[in-house]
Amino acid sequence: MKTSLKYIVLLFSINFIEGSFRCDYKYSLKAQAWFKFVVVPANWFDARLRCSEEGAVLASPTSPEILVEMRNLMNRSYPEFEIFTGIHATVSQGDYYTIEGTPLSKIAVPWSENEPDNKDNVESCIALNGNGELADRPCEVTRPYICYRPEASHVEVSECGTVDPEYHLDKRTNKCYKFHTMPRNFSRAYLACSAEGGHLAIINSDVEATVLRELFAKYPDAKFFGNFRKDLAFIGFQDWGEKWDLRTVHGQTLLEAGYNKFAPGEPNDWTPGEACGGIFRSGLLIDVWCNKPAPFFCEKSTGFPNVCKALF
Repeated sequence: MKTSLKYIVLLFSINFIEGSFRCDYKYSLKAQAWFKFVVVPANWFDARLRCSEEGAVLASPTSPEILVEMRNLMNRSYPEFEIFTGIHATVSQGDYYTIEGTPLSKIAVPWSENEPDNKDNVESCIALNGNGELADRPCEVTRPYICYRPEASHVEVSECGTVDPEYHLDKRTNKCYKFHTMPRNFSRAYLACSAEGGHLAIINSDVEATVLRELFAKYPDAKFFGNFRKDLAFIGFQDWGEKWDLRTVHGQTLLEAGYNKFAPGEPNDWTPGEACGGIFRSGLLIDVWCNKPAPFFCEKSTGFPNVCKALF
């Protein structure tokens, strides 16, 4: 009788899990969280950033259930490799915490043999091996990693097909847009849009230029903080390494994409480095410095990435 009752309670609990997240993550009932194994190695800083932009965090083995799931993912993919965890001492050497703020002293995972050794006093990030053991490693080397998101009930999926509330659908283009007011260089802006399931915005018509111009107008200079230009933002075109061969991030020329209206005197590339695409508040285009931070526009379709419910 007790066994039957437990089964009914478990079945009831499973059927009423309603959290949602990206379908490229897999839900673990035991850990009550979503996980994604990223096979393309990255340094610790890029791994942290990509997980964050996807709405997750760089995973750390903070519970036995999470450790089991991390090891299962590793052993199915790269059992012989270490992965980065979210445990780090990048703020203060030797003071290890997870990204969420859990101190290393509260994580009951053993060290690998002869670890930690802080070799050459540069090992400030913690890796996990397939045996479930930790080691300190340089943050700048590259390793696979796991992104993790705890289960959150009552997460709403927007009309843009995302749990990110900052994306909004514009009916004129049937596309979703997000304006990032935190400035980044072109490479980091590209990473952010990609991680969110979109790309740096590509203007395909006068109508779409108007959409971005109107969105930009909602953020006057006073809403930005920092020493950077507030009259322009990155969008998705660059010269792809050939001067004056300006193409979108999807490889089309601007004429092929459908919009090629530059501000007077642009593009000019007065100095080397003005090889990336931008838009003025007017909606006209400009070539800008790739390595100087600027706000930027992301664009995504309503159906990618797909969102799944945590149902079993």
